[in-house]
This record gives sequence, structure tokens and C-alpha cells, in this order.
Amino acid sequence: MTTVAVTTWIGNAAAVLSGPWGAVTAHAAQVGCSRQAAYEHAQRVVHAVAEAQAGGPSRAQLQADAQRLADENDQLWRALDEAVFFGSPQQQRFAATAAALGLSLTQTRALLACVLPAAGCPSRARLGRWVQQAARRAGAVLAVLDAACQTAVRTLCLDEIFFHRRTILVGVEPHSLAWVLGQQAPDRSGASWHQALSAWPQLAYVAADGGSGLHLGLEQIRTDRAQAGSGPDLEVALDVFHTQRDGAKALRAEWAAAERLWEEAEAADRELVRTSRRGQDRRADKQRSLRAWAKAEEAFQAAQRREAAWQRAQQALQLFRPDGRLNDRASAAAVIARAVADLDGCRWAKVRRMLQDPRSLTFVDRLQRDLATAEPRADLREALVELWRLRHASRPGCGPLAAGVCGRVTVSLQGLICQRLDTAWQGSYRRVARVLERVVRASSVVECMNSVLRMHQARHRGVSQGLLDLKRLYWNCRAFAEGKRRGQCPYAHLGLSLPTFDWWQLLHTEAQQVKEKVSTVKQAA
Repeated sequence: MTTVAVTTWIGNAAAVLSGPWGAVTAHAAQVGCSRQAAYEHAQRVVHAVAEAQAGGPSRAQLQADAQRLADENDQLWRALDEAVFFGSPQQQRFAATAAALGLSLTQTRALLACVLPAAGCPSRARLGRWVQQAARRAGAVLAVLDAACQTAVRTLCLDEIFFHRRTILVGVEPHSLAWVLGQQAPDRSGASWHQALSAWPQLAYVAADGGSGLHLGLEQIRTDRAQAGSGPDLEVALDVFHTQRDGAKALRAEWAAAERLWEEAEAADRELVRTSRRGQDRRADKQRSLRAWAKAEEAFQAAQRREAAWQRAQQALQLFRPDGRLNDRASAAAVIARAVADLDGCRWAKVRRMLQDPRSLTFVDRLQRDLATAEPRADLREALVELWRLRHASRPGCGPLAAGVCGRVTVSLQGLICQRLDTAWQGSYRRVARVLERVVRASSVVECMNSVLRMHQARHRGVSQGLLDLKRLYWNCRAFAEGKRRGQCPYAHLGLSLPTFDWWQLLHTEAQQVKEKVSTVKQAA
């Protein structure tokens, strides 16, 4: 493309604007362009001069501004590619998750204000409507999931919690930590527990504290099953956790009382010294000092005796005896009877009742029965149990521990003994190990769940059934971050096969669709 020189443009403009008649034709012929081109050049020169006289930014400045705007445009497109869209659906999920975690609406709005502009931050009322909507959906989904759990759960840990004087019945499957019961009730009577647990036809073992209402409800379920002639026999174990907690509390009170008497005896000694320094009659103070020390010594001896008895009682509630042999009801009951004789006094009254309750050793009976089912041969079963104990000797309540090289050699020798008894002993060992690892002696998992609810209790004046459902669905779908269950959620450990374990997707799936796709792939023993 030929470029016309600037001087040609100017010359053409001069011929058009100020030249005589015929100057345009002559100049166009001279520079080699048409008369029309000369007139166009003249118009452009006039326009350029007019723009230059009008003022404003220069061409260089305009080019710099254009380049800057182009760079900003590129940066904005890159930021858009990396940005997270936080529209209304994401805000609804944020609000529902925060409510499930126990945050109040005010706290949720304060967190949203950190990422949203003031004009775009939802109001507290809108957050409340979103949470209520999610809670209603959670209730519908849980109705389907609970029905699937009722055919899978064999063991439950039960307790109740009081949320601002309102009773909440809580049930947790101990092996998967699935929170399968979270129900508001008018009270904790036997009728309330019976109504809550009557929908669990496969429930065979319960660990609970000594609440009278709870045990009345369980007894009524036993009666119903006996009359109907269906369902497994329901075994009830008295929670070892509460027994140990009350025993530790009584022992602390015992030593605190002994320490107070000791301090009183030391005070009597100091008074005796002051009397002697004054030269006064010290016989009365000496007698008081002797009596105070006699009481203190008696209290310390009693505390030592009761502490030793309590330690023996605790050993009777373990899987293994101190000599390393597997516990059984006869030997454990004998140890408890001797220990209770030394746990005298009003401080130990409740602990004595709990220790003497036959339900405290229900787990021992169940353990012995399940081990006999896992391996009928008594000699091989005893050897396998000893091998498991040696491999897990570092656990509390597993008997004496052989440290260092001696411990490793003992494990190897025990493995050879099992090999001698049966060359295919590994299969039997897996069955025996599963029984020993799944012994449920306490309902402490319910106390863990209660701690989750108490965090909610600290931020809310009340809790609705819908909010409980929302929290329960979120808990059962959240994957564990650590421990032996890490990587999977409680529903997965329980054996439920769901279309998705994402709780938000479940929340937005129709209950009928969930019912069609949910299945139980295994049963929780």
C-alpha cells in the first residue's frame, strides 16, 4: 500500500484552499494524484488543525491510556477466572452449614459480611428462613435414612441431654459413630424412651447409664418382643463410663476430706507450739493435737484402703484380669464383692450400687458368647485371645506388658503356638480380633455427641427438632479427618449405600429418590 507524504497533503490543501483557478488541477498532476484526492486531503488537514487548536490530551497520552485500559481488562478477566462465585445458592449452603456447626444467625451474618459487600449481605431474617427451609428438608431425608439404619443397627449407646430444660433423647451407634437418634421428648420417662426405640426391631445390645426411665423403656421393649415372639433378645449393659466417673469423684472427695483433717492436725500442732512459747498450760492443746492426728491418720488409712479397693473394682470392669487372662462374670463378680466390702461410707453408696448391678458385667457375658461363636475350639480360642492381648498390650486394661525385645519374642512365640494348634489360624484370629475390638463397655460416645450439642446450647436460646435434624444429617455425612475412621463418614461406616454422601446434595434430593437409591450393604453388629 502506497503512503502519501505529509507535504503532499499540505500542498494539496494549500492548492484547494488558497490557490487560483486551475491550481488544484495543476498541483494534482504535479504530485500524481486525482483532483478528488486533493480535496479529501484538504478536508483532513483542516480537521487535524481544528482538533489541534481545540486542546485536550495528546495522541501519545491517548495511546498510553488505551494500553493501560487493555492491561486492566486482561487482569480483570484473569481475576474472573480465579474468582469463586458466591451467589444466593452458595450463601444458603453457607448459612445451613454454619447452623449445623452450631453458629447463631448473628455469627453467620458476621462471617458473611467478611466476604460480601454491605448491600449484598443477607439479613438475619433471610438467614433464618434459609436455615428453616434446610431443616425441613433434613427432616424429610432423615425419615428415609433412619428407616435404613433401623435394619442395620444392632448396638446403641443411649443417653439424654437437657437443652434449657428440654429433654433430647440421643442414640449413637458406637462402631461407626453414626448419630441415629436425636429426638425432642416431653420428658425422659419410660414411655418416651419406649416410643423412641420401638422402631428399632434389630436392636440387640444397649449400653446406657442407670437412668430409671431409660431402663423402664428398654424393659417395655423386651416385653413387647416377648409377647410378639419376634426380634432378638435385647441385652442391656450398665455404662462403665459413669461408674468410673462416679468412683473417681468419690475418691477425690475421700482424699480431700483426709487432707482437711491433716491440715486441722497441723493447725493443732501450731497452736500447741504457741501455747508452749507463752509458758501456759499445754495439756489441753496436746490432747487436741493427739486427737486431730488420730483422726487424720485414720482418714488417710481409710482413703488408701478405699483407693486400693476402687482400683481392684476397676480392674474387674476390664476385658482382661491383671494376670492377663480373659475376664469372666464369676471372677469379676468375686473381685467386685471383695472391693465393695472396703468401699464403705456414704460417699461410695452410688458406686456400690452400680458395681453390684448385674448389668455392669453384661459386656463380659456377651464377650464370652461371641468369642465362642467366632472360634468354638476352646484351646485355639484361648491362644488367639492371648495373641491379640499381646499385640495390643499397650492398651489400658490388657494385662501385664512385656517391654522391649522380650515383648516381641513373646508375640512371636504365641503366634507359633497358634500355628501348632491350627495351620489356618489366621482366619480364626480375624474373627476373634473383630469380637475383641468391638466390645462396648461404655456409652461415652453419647457424651461426645452431647458435647457437640452443648456447643450449640452455648449460642442458642432454644433448639427445634428441625435444627436437630439438620445437625444430625450434617454430622452423619461429614468425613472423619483423623483416626481409624478417617476418610469416610458415619453413614459409610455404618454400611449405608447412598447416591451421594454430600449432605447438601442429599438435602436437595427428593426423599422418594433417596428411598429408591438407598441400600444397606452390611450390618453394624
